[in-house]
Amino acid sequence: MKPIQVGLLGIGTVGGGTFKVLRRNQEEIRRRAGRGIEITMVADLDTERARSIVGDGVEVVSDARAVIANPQIDIVIELIGGCGIARSLVMQAIAAGKHVVTANKALLAVHGTEIFAAAHAKGVVVAFEAAVAGGIPIIKALREGLTANRIEWIAGIINGTTNFILSEMRSKGLDFGVVLKQAQALGYAESDPTFDIEGIDAAHKATIMSAIAFGTPVQFSAAYVEGITRLQAADIRYAEHLGYRIKLLGITKRRNDADGRGIELRVHPTLIPATRLIANVEGAMNAVVVNGDAVGSTLYYGKGAGAEPTASAVVADLVDVTRLITADPDHRVPHLAFQPDSLAATPILAIEQVITAFYLRLQVVDEAGVLANITRILAEHSISIDAVLQRPNRDAGAAGERQTDLIILTHDTLEGRMNAALAKMQALPTVLAPIVRIRKEELS
Repeated sequence: MKPIQVGLLGIGTVGGGTFKVLRRNQEEIRRRAGRGIEITMVADLDTERARSIVGDGVEVVSDARAVIANPQIDIVIELIGGCGIARSLVMQAIAAGKHVVTANKALLAVHGTEIFAAAHAKGVVVAFEAAVAGGIPIIKALREGLTANRIEWIAGIINGTTNFILSEMRSKGLDFGVVLKQAQALGYAESDPTFDIEGIDAAHKATIMSAIAFGTPVQFSAAYVEGITRLQAADIRYAEHLGYRIKLLGITKRRNDADGRGIELRVHPTLIPATRLIANVEGAMNAVVVNGDAVGSTLYYGKGAGAEPTASAVVADLVDVTRLITADPDHRVPHLAFQPDSLAATPILAIEQVITAFYLRLQVVDEAGVLANITRILAEHSISIDAVLQRPNRDAGAAGERQTDLIILTHDTLEGRMNAALAKMQALPTVLAPIVRIRKEELS
């Protein structure tokens, strides 16, 4: 049987890894796919470098549109990234009747609904396992392995850069700025790390998982996004004393209760009990916990980035699409669980409607009555306390008064309710600095 011919747009780190993995494991891949898969055409602005990677026998061009226009190409791999030219090329490939494989989480998180609808109308597949958590097959798990389940919630460490930074801050007691510089020196963080440390990259991935899990349109603009730049070593230390670790999590939950009906979609630093497996995921590794009504909680762990881990997911998509092309039309299984005519209209809840527990750290004057005032305000807003920790702060204030750090863990409450309580507590004259607030999840 004639091999499937693939055109590759962009042969950077992941593109190069994809080409090498596909060539190195071609016999195994052919056996699993049922026919050969060959990258026969590559588009990259740096044609000289591209030729040095692919060698002879592969056509290299500088214009990606030439790949899409080639009638011999069955599948187009988009590894350019971003939402500009990549969006245009993906839409052109779909219009030309080409199947598409992409690792572009930003593109799908922002324009996914449009892209999937166009693919559905044209009868082609857009596969994107590599767009979320690199080599971890989380999209396949959500789409296929857990298809019998009503997904209740997903929580994931889905950005390796931030997990490396938080792991180093915890193990070495260093501040954020110091560890960020180390991460950049080691190649874990970009020279401009904004997308990682501000939570944007994780939010792109959480948005995609949420849409698949709950059958809703892709709605990145509705996600709540908070990064790790304001985290302090003191809070990581206090969390440890209380039996918790802080991770940047992407969280999406189904809600249907008196306080709100909809879907929570949020990315932010989160306290997790240190006994949870996901709390012990260290370094640049990724992990995702999915909770389904039938299976309970399942954990998926592995490398979330890198040339060959991501290439593993890209090639897996190539194999899936090849099987789809090869199968008898009457026995094909839709590759993407996306039905544009039956998307749920369930809204994404505003962050004020989210229900979670909280870690609070207040720098206060060390005198009688301070704790009583704080607990009174929390009680007035129907917020119950789970634990209190008090640690002396020997730094004298402006008036020479003694200071203390007051750490409070609360039970679950509405975010809006906590916002109102924080405003009242911040206004107290005995509260000497901005209150630190970190959300807390049990993930049980």
